[in-house]
Amino acid sequence: MKRLPILLIAFIVAGSAFVGCGGDDDDIKAIINWRDQNNSWLAEKQAQKDENGKPYYTMIVPDWDPSSFVLIHYFNERTDNPNALKPLYTSTVDVRYQLALYNGVKCDSSLSMTDYGPGVYRAQLSSLIDGWAAAVCDMNVGDTAEVIIPYALGYGTVSTGGVPAYSNLQFNIRLVDIYKYEASPETSTDE
Repeated sequence: MKRLPILLIAFIVAGSAFVGCGGDDDDIKAIINWRDQNNSWLAEKQAQKDENGKPYYTMIVPDWDPSSFVLIHYFNERTDNPNALKPLYTSTVDVRYQLALYNGVKCDSSLSMTDYGPGVYRAQLSSLIDGWAAAVCDMNVGDTAEVIIPYALGYGTVSTGGVPAYSNLQFNIRLVDIYKYEASPETSTDE
């Protein structure tokens, strides 16, 4: 008979814990909705055409993950600087950038940074999110581009700072300089 009250209390506690999780359904629905909106926006960007009917963005597929991509649109004429340096994955670069979410909300920028020059952020590409490294490795010094990074090459399924989980990222990036440049194995010569 003493077991019945203990079992009853256990069922009540378990039942209240289950009912208390009801709010989690709303959180899960919000996350799924955010992810779906991000995926729709990314599909729109992939399909976007310029005034001549050509794709607005170039798809960059990194060698290290052929199942992933970033989208890039250059604002400058790249043939104007054909001899400009291009960073390697191990390079330290100086860039100016601004980050926005798919809905236009700006959440990060180098504009207030001054350690390496007005608005300049310095970092080793290999220490940044994969999508950034893939995009900047395609750029030449002096290039300015809009870069769309799918969440899989951004912060993924985890919220980070002001960036919610499942967020595709929209960067405007200018590659100012390559602070530390290493010769790639293909271009170095052994004498």
